[in-house]
Amino acid sequence: MMDTTSQVYISLEVVIGAISVVGNTMVLLAIYKNMKLRTVTNTFIGSLALADLLVGILVSPLAALSYLGLPADYMWCVFTNSVIVVFTQISIFNLCAIAVERFIAIKSPYFYQEHLTIKVAIIISIIAWIAGMIVGFTPMFGWNLGPMADNKCAFLSVIDMNYIVYFNFFGFVLSPLVIMFLIYVYIYYIVRQQLVKIAALEIANQNAQKKQKLKFAKEVKAAKSLAVVIGVFALCWLPIHILNSISLICKGSNCIYPYKLLLAAILLSHINSAVNPFLYAIGNSQFQLAFKRMFCGKGAVSWQHTLTEQEITVMTRNAAMAKAKSTNSGFNSINSGPKTTENDSESSTENNLNTETQNNDNVGNGQTNPVFFV
Repeated sequence: MMDTTSQVYISLEVVIGAISVVGNTMVLLAIYKNMKLRTVTNTFIGSLALADLLVGILVSPLAALSYLGLPADYMWCVFTNSVIVVFTQISIFNLCAIAVERFIAIKSPYFYQEHLTIKVAIIISIIAWIAGMIVGFTPMFGWNLGPMADNKCAFLSVIDMNYIVYFNFFGFVLSPLVIMFLIYVYIYYIVRQQLVKIAALEIANQNAQKKQKLKFAKEVKAAKSLAVVIGVFALCWLPIHILNSISLICKGSNCIYPYKLLLAAILLSHINSAVNPFLYAIGNSQFQLAFKRMFCGKGAVSWQHTLTEQEITVMTRNAAMAKAKSTNSGFNSINSGPKTTENDSESSTENNLNTETQNNDNVGNGQTNPVFFV
């Protein structure tokens, strides 16, 4: 019979796994069913959600089995514990891709629009998965501690701490996190510079700068929200890696920590996969609407229309044309006398509105501006 600690740990693994499966399945369904969510950024979000979904399906149950000393076979034990590392690496590489994507979107928006397509994002995500598998399954190719002495499976019995700390943590967890931190610091620096420039030019060309400011604000909001996702990932995964580093580097009675603390750190790392869907929903109004439609039905919630960059351009151009037409009409009326009637004016206004509506509808049917949070 299992003791209380074992019962609590396994029960929490089951709960975390169930929440991860439900939440990340909803994220993937939302992206699949709604065209507005099929953007470059959400391609990486979908890849991250798939990794988190598999954490709920595979990692949480396998971690519980490993805690119970299963499987007894040596290679299956290595495989079981390597899977845990694999999905950590896939998540890290996807988060790196998101950070770089946000950096390009804010630093070089024209390059972003031209080159960073959904197809490119899918290819990058596939590369992230392959790289994560190579790093995570390295113990399967020989870097492990060899067969267990008592045929009882455990992470520390088969996985070499030198691999976990020096190769995995320092090389492929801590280093990418530092790089992502520096990217977001530089994004913040760019944002401050751009906001100053926009404020200085806003008076000179109000319509154009309003469009630029709106687009820039959407990109900044996306960067802020995704920075929160990365920050939560670091908070959830750093404790277990720090404890592993202490176990390897610090030898002595002063470095011994409670076993329950290790279990808590393991649970915290798995919780990350369960909370990510909630972070997406909090930071993205389109995800909020998609989730509401899943629970309340399609008729209960209507999509909010978010203006795309192309629609803003059309509206700005139409407004400028209408203003120019009005100015020319006034000039002609002064020189030639009043030649338009009230009905003609109303007809012209109605035609202009119909043209603008048609242009906006045509743009809305195309590819939307690849911005995650709106």
